[in-house]
Amino acid sequence: MFDPKRILILAPHTDDGELGCGGSITRFCQENKEVYYAAFSTCSKSLPAAMATDTLEKECRSAIKELGMDESKLSILDFEVREFPSKRQAILEELVGLNIKIEPDLVFLPSADDIHQDHQVIQREGLRAFKNKTVLGYELPWNQRQFHANFYLRLSKEQLDRKVKAIGHYQSQAHRKYMQEDFIRSLARVRGIQSGNDWAEAFTLYHLLA
Repeated sequence: MFDPKRILILAPHTDDGELGCGGSITRFCQENKEVYYAAFSTCSKSLPAAMATDTLEKECRSAIKELGMDESKLSILDFEVREFPSKRQAILEELVGLNIKIEPDLVFLPSADDIHQDHQVIQREGLRAFKNKTVLGYELPWNQRQFHANFYLRLSKEQLDRKVKAIGHYQSQAHRKYMQEDFIRSLARVRGIQSGNDWAEAFTLYHLLA
């Protein structure tokens, strides 16, 4: 029976968690599960010079509240964007610490097919740190040429709407095509049809501890 009580979202950068599993976050919050979110970079170097360096942190805090999360369960670290490979051991130690502190039943992280170097580090070290937990890899199609979907979480229309609204809080990223509402809804519709539902999010199941 798939019934996790304590869920941890691992996001290499602020917004990855909402994009990869924002609907599922809302679903779990509505089911009164404990949902934690750890973002490893605010990507301040990627922001235009005119923007405040804490812009993405503020947007992330607004977004996870839109999903129904308790802001006290959000952790934001400050690893430099695109430099995760050189910080692999420090990131692993942070992940091990999260495992000890939170003791999650279910962990979400990027998929192994993700080609972004930061995402690859979180994926590989996450599998190592949480090797005895149920682990699901979320999809971010703009970073992937393929995706092995073997696990689906159905969404209600309201849960999908909340995901769309949450991503809308990232005004600094609104110019990116994958942040657009039509893309978010279309992907959820495709995954829903594949799984016999109206809307869904798809994942790669790496470990299942029942």
